[in-house]
Amino acid sequence: MLLDNAREHGAEVIEEMTVREALRDTGRNGNGAVTGVRAVAKDGGEHEFHAPITIDASGRDAFFVTRNGWKIRDPFLNKIAVWTYYKSAMRDPGVDEGATTVAYVPEKGWFWYIPLAGDVVSVGVVAEKDYLMRRTKDLREIFYQEVAQNRWIEEHLAVGEQFGPFRITGEYSYRSRHCAADGLILAGDAFAFLDPVFSSGVMLALRSGELAADAADLALTDGDFSGARFTEYGAEFCKRIESMRRLVYAFYDQQFSFREFLKKYPHLAGDVTDCLIGNWLKDFDPMYAAMAEFAGNIPAPLAHGKPLVDVSDAVSS
Repeated sequence: MLLDNAREHGAEVIEEMTVREALRDTGRNGNGAVTGVRAVAKDGGEHEFHAPITIDASGRDAFFVTRNGWKIRDPFLNKIAVWTYYKSAMRDPGVDEGATTVAYVPEKGWFWYIPLAGDVVSVGVVAEKDYLMRRTKDLREIFYQEVAQNRWIEEHLAVGEQFGPFRITGEYSYRSRHCAADGLILAGDAFAFLDPVFSSGVMLALRSGELAADAADLALTDGDFSGARFTEYGAEFCKRIESMRRLVYAFYDQQFSFREFLKKYPHLAGDVTDCLIGNWLKDFDPMYAAMAEFAGNIPAPLAHGKPLVDVSDAVSS
């Protein structure tokens, strides 16, 4: 849909093209700025694309982050997920038929239960690796040992039929050491990814795209593509990530209860809702100060995520 919309608005969209390396300004007076990419087409032909600004929107492949060793994993949110698909599993009645459900595994983790089109449900469990693999590394066995720990999930799956492989993914949460460099902006999951317990991924990625587009537009207008000019972009995006990140930490804190928290501070219910729906223009510091009374693991903002000012020895191919 995004590609089609881009085409309709005049963008040239090229598909089935794999980017292999970054192009840099390495001439006598060059500063190592990114000047484009070298890519390979489906037929094997090589192509070079040059631009004053390259936007890395490569998702969790994280093209520049991976190649430059910029990935910094979250010190606490180091979960893994095991998931699969079901056909004809139970759906709740009425307006809740298509609702995504988070089903808690007490003191351990949580399930997602997501109804999809075609009478298909995506279902998976998220928890610490050591916990999920405490008995076996077989993904099927891991999945069903946790299903047995949650009656709601067990009942909803009992009437359905599992199909396809069992899958695993891990090391969920990370943030790049840098959000930008000379001639380069990182956007969405190519910059940062947060534990998806509150389904914030698409919202964060789309907002990042909007912020990156605004930053790129100003850079093009001013003719200044230095990494330093993207400082505000990084600060604004990191601020939004931190708002949600602290809420995720509270969720995983075994001492924290939203019920008890809101019983004592009912006037903060709106702040919790605003944070979850992405109304990040608000100041949530008062909410998190109150949460700290119930959860001992509300984190301070991470220091990294600022632009790299000098890329001469850091942006590799």
